[in-house]
Amino acid sequence: MSTNAPNLDELLDIEDFNERIVGAYNTGSAEKGLPADVSVARSLMAPGSGVLRDFSYIAPEIPEFIMENCVGCMDCVTECPDTAILGKIATKEQLEETLAKTEDPDKREFLRKQFVETTKYHKNFEKKGQEGAYFGIFIDPTKCKGCAECVEVCADKDALKMIDKTEENLEEFRDTWQFYNDLPESPKEYLIEKSVQDMMLTDRSLLYVGGAGSCMGCGEATAIRMMLAATGFTYGEDAVGMVASTGCNTVYTSTYPYNPYTIPWTNSLFENGPTDAMGVRARWDQMGWEDKKLWVLGGDGAMLDIGFQALSRMLMSGMDINVLVLDTQVYSNTGGQASTATYMGQNTKMSVHGSEVPGKTERRKELGNICMAHPDVFVAQTICTLPNHFYKAIMAANEFPGPAVINVFTTCQPEHGVADHMAGHQAKLAMESRAFPIFIHDPREGERLKDRLSLRGNPAVNDDWYKIRKTGEVVDFVNFARTEGRFAKHFDEEGNPSEALLAAQEDRLQNWRTLQEMAGII
Repeated sequence: MSTNAPNLDELLDIEDFNERIVGAYNTGSAEKGLPADVSVARSLMAPGSGVLRDFSYIAPEIPEFIMENCVGCMDCVTECPDTAILGKIATKEQLEETLAKTEDPDKREFLRKQFVETTKYHKNFEKKGQEGAYFGIFIDPTKCKGCAECVEVCADKDALKMIDKTEENLEEFRDTWQFYNDLPESPKEYLIEKSVQDMMLTDRSLLYVGGAGSCMGCGEATAIRMMLAATGFTYGEDAVGMVASTGCNTVYTSTYPYNPYTIPWTNSLFENGPTDAMGVRARWDQMGWEDKKLWVLGGDGAMLDIGFQALSRMLMSGMDINVLVLDTQVYSNTGGQASTATYMGQNTKMSVHGSEVPGKTERRKELGNICMAHPDVFVAQTICTLPNHFYKAIMAANEFPGPAVINVFTTCQPEHGVADHMAGHQAKLAMESRAFPIFIHDPREGERLKDRLSLRGNPAVNDDWYKIRKTGEVVDFVNFARTEGRFAKHFDEEGNPSEALLAAQEDRLQNWRTLQEMAGII
């Protein structure tokens, strides 16, 4: 397609950038040895340069793959925020051909044992009269930060465990990761259509290569990876672009010179990401690029607070732009200040829990509810821990011929007061406790709101609270608050909740009942 737009190769010598600039940063000589050049002046970074970053020195532990327990569910690959753990399917022929390149028989046997015969990819295909394939999980020691999120999501299968790093096992991890890269791409005929996690077995879905400076276990990074995976898998990396509002997401993905994205993206101001995207969309459409997918990223501060007017205007424009809201319920980038997405009673900067004021006193602003009030807008609220729901929302947003907003719960470990490996666990608990109900609102489903809004995926949709059947325990907002440090001051020595926290719980119940009413359940 002809265009007057400059090619990236004309603006930036990618090979030179990776070798000279990234190389200098990796050796620590950049500060004194590199000149200020055109690429720096234009804030340009090579696509995927984050792949050259080495985090192997950060954590004392790394996950070990216990192949005999693996079922090929791909949950670990899906939830990893750093693209540090990936899966691979290989046929017997592909496996033997690649292994033959390794001369050392002991090393060859070690690499062979990284693959396992799973029911999913081997036995089920054999039952159909087809050749079974082998499956393996591989950890990149240069990208793993040791958060153990993969071990947490694999807890019921025990196919991963954290072990101490040693010089010897790090060398083994480097060997197995090189083996992963030497193997051909997973054969498409073995991808299970009903298993949405299998998307990350394809190269076209890995548009976030890692190397970002996000915190260990960052909930935001997982959401970004999954959004790009679903979009890249369906449309390819050449059909995706992104505008990012200033926030944590732009800081950890653009710490010069490391760029984790292989797609074109730009960083706008904190308050006008959607406005910037409208300009990009208009220009793309002029160029005949109507089919390219454009995403806007922003936190709850950027989209619910200072940038809400820009978002609302974008939604009213009717333009085909998708928005991913990374809802941490605080301004994480500025040290955990309160936003309008902050829960009542939450202890944050600007709403500190003291002797007179028990944390945030205002009710939480519900972005999803407000966006549904805009005409002909696709809206979804979702969590990464339910891949089927998350991917369904992303794919539907991409298919929808107009504005779409995806609001996703993204745990911020330092500000929420939770452990590094708990992002997925806390997101699921937020959904179960009505702190963050999930839903999909699709204007194509009917004229009435109750036809367009689905609460499917939430537990006990007809009830006020979800009750665990085995134990009879009620999972309410107080139950959720007990697990996070941001609400710790609301419990006395006996564990009784404060009046302020009970008021916050009532707020969550009223929001849930509003959604039930809108969906035609009550």
